[in-house]
Amino acid sequence: MSTLSNGRTKPHEIVERALELSTADGCVVIADEESSANLRWAGNALTTNGVTRGRTLTVIATVDGKEGTASGVVSRSAVTAADLEPLVRAAEAAARGAGPAEDAQPLVTGTPASPDFTDSPAETSSAVFADFAPALGEAFARARAGGRELYGFANHELVSTYVGTSTGLRLRHDQPKGTLELNAKSPDRQRSAWAGRATRDFKDVDPTVLDAELAVRLGWAERKIELPAGRYETLLPPTAVADLLIYQMWSAAARDAVEGRTVFSKPGGGTRVGEKLSELPLTLRSDPNAPGLESAPFVIAHSSGDDASVFDNGLPVPATEWIRDGELTRLTTTRHTAGLTGLPLSPAFGNLLLEGGGDKSLEEMVAGTERGLLLTCLWYIREVDPATLLLTGLTRDGVYLVENGQVVGEVNNFRFNESPVDLLSRASEAGRTEKTLPREWGDWFTRAAMPALRIPDFNMSSVSQGV
Repeated sequence: MSTLSNGRTKPHEIVERALELSTADGCVVIADEESSANLRWAGNALTTNGVTRGRTLTVIATVDGKEGTASGVVSRSAVTAADLEPLVRAAEAAARGAGPAEDAQPLVTGTPASPDFTDSPAETSSAVFADFAPALGEAFARARAGGRELYGFANHELVSTYVGTSTGLRLRHDQPKGTLELNAKSPDRQRSAWAGRATRDFKDVDPTVLDAELAVRLGWAERKIELPAGRYETLLPPTAVADLLIYQMWSAAARDAVEGRTVFSKPGGGTRVGEKLSELPLTLRSDPNAPGLESAPFVIAHSSGDDASVFDNGLPVPATEWIRDGELTRLTTTRHTAGLTGLPLSPAFGNLLLEGGGDKSLEEMVAGTERGLLLTCLWYIREVDPATLLLTGLTRDGVYLVENGQVVGEVNNFRFNESPVDLLSRASEAGRTEKTLPREWGDWFTRAAMPALRIPDFNMSSVSQGV
């Protein structure tokens, strides 16, 4: 086998060799070539930087039997050519030792091969920060002059995924993922503000702009106002909306809904597909080709679950509207669960966009607020009741009081109790949709575009001492 400059066997050859070694009735091989580069800083100075490389190989073996088809899945990192046969045999042994797979389907066929399947994997490096790093240095200088301390990190990952199957699929997808999180603190550490951005290449993020935004928020925090728990008109910024709706979509498996276990279950049986969830013309959608949010155009499933099946690897992922003009139109399905529920095939998504027809910025929505709260972000989100999708969590890094269109000070943090589905039904205004970084789920999901939402009666259930 040929090798890359780092001495590793080329990923497409690893995939081909694993398929050749397979003696199972069916085989899927997924090679993930991963590279990352990062910067970290504290107190207006860089602290660490680094670049990493890695490979993970997943082999899925399928074995036909009298009672059905079984599957075995084994994943290992740092795989070399010598590791291949033991890995393939382990997957086959797992399949032969398992019972029939409930989600068994014929492996996907017919998808055209990716033209770059045999090319070397894409890799990131510290060069991705060529323009960002000098701008960060400028932000440090401005913050130092303004009496602020900046903390945070920038991370860029690039994963080249190669999928090969015994049915002839040869697919590849390169997925970049960049995140920037920036915290500004007062020297006494009594005031803190946060901003984050998601990016594909760090060419569209400017830390000096974020520092200026954080300087304004630290200024707001100079006045402290204590408020009790209660229901408040609240402006949810795009990052908070993303965190809530990502969790909603993670809870939108059709099978769970049909079986009466989720907020999308219809009383008496069936699902709420076709039901009006919001009076606003909200459309929640996914699109692998959404500009700036591009994601895999085919299913990549390393394991099976409620919304994914290893048998569906390579299945095309189309653009999908989950909610259209406020009406629930789709729930996530695999081929198996689509057959069980009678709902259309709707593979899980790689990005999420909410559009509500509004054109106001968050600042313009603040200007139109008589009295209410402006949040920065949410964190520590946990599910309380799956039947209603009641979530609880905390506000973080700044909750501000707005009076007569002006921010007049920072209030205490709160614990909230809300269902994102209920929030959609009560939202009275949606702003302009923009790309955003989910604060809570940013380690797992970064490709989101959301508007700010105005909620007339957001439930701040108790006061929190969180920051």
